[in-house]
Parts: sequence; C-alpha cells; structure tokens
Amino acid sequence: MRLNGRRESSNVDDRRRMGTTGKAGLGIGGILLVAAITYFTTGDLGKALSTGFQAATTQTTSGGGSSYTPTAEEEELATFTKKILAGTEDVWTSEFKKMNKTYHAPKLVMFHGAVNSGCGSATSSTGPFYCSADQTVYIDLEFFTTMKKQFGASGDFAYAYVIAHEVGHHVQNELGILSQAHQQMSRLPEKQANQISVRIELQADFFAGVWAFQDNKMFNSLEAGDIEEGLDIASKIGDDYLQKKAQGYAVPESFNHGTSEQRARWLKKGATRGDINEGDTFSPAYESL
Repeated sequence: MRLNGRRESSNVDDRRRMGTTGKAGLGIGGILLVAAITYFTTGDLGKALSTGFQAATTQTTSGGGSSYTPTAEEEELATFTKKILAGTEDVWTSEFKKMNKTYHAPKLVMFHGAVNSGCGSATSSTGPFYCSADQTVYIDLEFFTTMKKQFGASGDFAYAYVIAHEVGHHVQNELGILSQAHQQMSRLPEKQANQISVRIELQADFFAGVWAFQDNKMFNSLEAGDIEEGLDIASKIGDDYLQKKAQGYAVPESFNHGTSEQRARWLKKGATRGDINEGDTFSPAYESL
C-alpha cells in the first residue's frame, strides 16, 4: 500500500507498556490465534476450534505488570495501524455524509498481553476485536507477526483488512445494525444464532472492502497484489478452512464467521463495487450468502 505522507489517527490509546489480567473472548482473529496457540501448546487443535466456534473462550492470563518495550518492527506496525485507522475515519466520514449521517469514529487501543475493555477482559489470544459497549477496537500488534509466521498471511493490505474489518463492526454499530442483530441472536437457538453471526461477519468483510475501494479513490493507496493479500487471509479465517485443517471435516451448523469462499467473495465485492448499499447480508436466504 502507498501510505507515505498519510496522516496518523489521534484516536489511539497505546497501552502496550501496561500490565493487566484478563479473560478472553473471540474477535476476528480469535479462532485463528486460539487454534494456533492451543495446537502448539497442547496439540489439541480440534478441541480449541470446536470451543471457539461456539462463541467464546475463557482463558485467563496475567500480564504481570512488568514493563514491555516494543520492538522497532512493532513500532512500525503501530504507525501503520494509525494510518489505516485514519483512512477509515476519512472514508466513513465521507460515506456517512452521503447518507446525511454523522460518523463518530471509534477509538483504537493497542495492548500487549492482556487488556480490560468495556466488554470485559481479554488476552492476546483473543485476536483483534471490536467492543460496542465502549465503541473501541482492540489489537495486540503481535497478531500480525502470528499471521505471518504461522499462517503465511502477510502483506500490508492483509494487515489493513484486519483493522478495517473491526472498524466495519463499528460502522454496523453506528448504523444500528449490530444491536439489532445481537438482539435477534439472544432470542434464537444456537444454530440460528450462528447464522446471524455469519451475516454480521460477512457484512464487516464487505465494509472492509468498501473502505479499500474508497480509500484508493481518495488517496491512490492500493498497489498491485494488495487485494489478493486480503483475499488470501480472508480465505484462511473461513470456518470451513479452519475446521478441516483442525479435524479433517467441517460442521456447518457451528459456523459463525462464514466459509472461506463467502468471506473472500464479500470482501472482494466491497473492494470492487465500493457501494455500501450493496452490502445487505441480512435479507438474502442464508444458503445464498
């Protein structure tokens, strides 16, 4: 991506030098990281995935309160993250203005190890996540290193997609979509609730694509191969891909993020069309998503 000269967002709270204790829940990268960490520590990847796809994990960890000094590479990622967040602010402010609405940008918290959020405590294994209670995106930048080393998913746009997806959840929250979907989920049996969750996640993927399209239109930010990087990581966090990798087969009833094909397709749709009005994942029949 072309980011030289781009501004950095001021809506960032850097807590990486703070120690804390927390409990983990799932974000976009939660399934990916829980699977990786559990596999390399216990060898029981299937159990981690089946637990993760139900909704949440309950790992507890301690940051120990010891000081942490970010590496030079991590500081570069911090600067990158601030620029991508700034891009989402510019794009969504403009898109909301087209709808005669006002966009209230989210805060982004960078942490190391564990963090306290408005949705409870979380650890690094949660992966990046959005908390609607405090309208904040949370991310441990080491997640990007994990993506690169353990899953071969690298490239600046792949990282940008992760951030833009979580901001996509904030866009849903701003539009009232997220609260309505969560209310529906609370009244439904697990299988049907999982289907609503898939609709939420696919729309956030689409919104990430819309951001990419509009950011490129504003700043000429995309380079050859960027979208492909995003599609690659989107396919590697599909429910079917992860379940088959873990246990050799998939259980569609437990999907709550969407298949690899769905995630890549909705991201690509947003990135090639750039129109927020084409991102309705709630009206179509579930089988046609």
